Amino acid sequence: MPQAPASKSVTLHDVARQAGVSLITASRALSNPGMVSEATIARVREAVAVTGYIPNLLAGGLKSRKSLMVAALVPNIAVQQFLPTVKALTDALDAAGYQLILGQTGYDHAREEALLATMISRRTDGIVVTGLIHSQTARDQLRRAGIPVVETWDLSDRPVDMAVGFSHLKVGSAIAGYFLGQGRRRLAIATGDDQRAAVRREGFLSTVGHDVPTVVVPAPSSLEYGRKALADLLAQAPDIEAIYCSSDQLAQGVMIEAHARGLRMPQDLAICGFGDADFAAHMNPPLTTVHVDGAQIGELAARQLLARFRGEPVPEPVIDVGFRIIERGTT
Repeated sequence: MPQAPASKSVTLHDVARQAGVSLITASRALSNPGMVSEATIARVREAVAVTGYIPNLLAGGLKSRKSLMVAALVPNIAVQQFLPTVKALTDALDAAGYQLILGQTGYDHAREEALLATMISRRTDGIVVTGLIHSQTARDQLRRAGIPVVETWDLSDRPVDMAVGFSHLKVGSAIAGYFLGQGRRRLAIATGDDQRAAVRREGFLSTVGHDVPTVVVPAPSSLEYGRKALADLLAQAPDIEAIYCSSDQLAQGVMIEAHARGLRMPQDLAICGFGDADFAAHMNPPLTTVHVDGAQIGELAARQLLARFRGEPVPEPVIDVGFRIIERGTT
């Protein structure tokens, strides 16, 4: 096929001419390939490659009222525990012809509200949010807009629309019960200052039945914060036996500081993290942590959205994926 001449704005007419087909056939080959032959699809795709044609999705969206875009809001793209969810969501939506665009809230409710307003104004077909939407203004706007919404990595009996997640309160309670079941009584907490970590801390304390030495660090937590957290906790209570960390990154820093101080794990100090990061099983000793299936969350959220896009009922608007404590060497 000869090279098409350069053009400032390649149109579908140019593609049709290059492929030797009618305009309607070229359009069907790109937007509804089931209506044309494989040979025609191949010719049109080759013409697209040669001409450098980029479909005008906005124009198509104005006719179909679909943008073929889904917005996902995450607190911070550097937080490992959310990456499997984003990947699974991207893969499932891509297979159905939708593209995912990411927004980063920075654990800031005001920023989340502004991003949601932007996504609503851009008329994305669906929105996936990490955590629950707390702004009543945003909740009202989303309901009025009628955009399918999935709140993830948390649960509520009154979601904006749909939800896929688990109970952070139960996570905190389970970790405290695990430590107490081992006979450990002098407990402590190193936690981020985000809302979901605060709920896990609440669950932990409700099971313990009293306050424990606690250090709160800015989210997202880090190895550096973990080292400082253990130093602060030991200054408060030198005889602590076990520490719950609100993230594996924080626990990693606690472990490094413990090694530096000559503390043995778990003999002198037991540690439990949260998130089951890819490095957790490879620490020395391996880190006990809480596993949540982030990929499953992404797949289920995509399934809910796609059902709504097709106009089908969603059998389970709220799905609890649960969690489990992975017992390793630090406990």
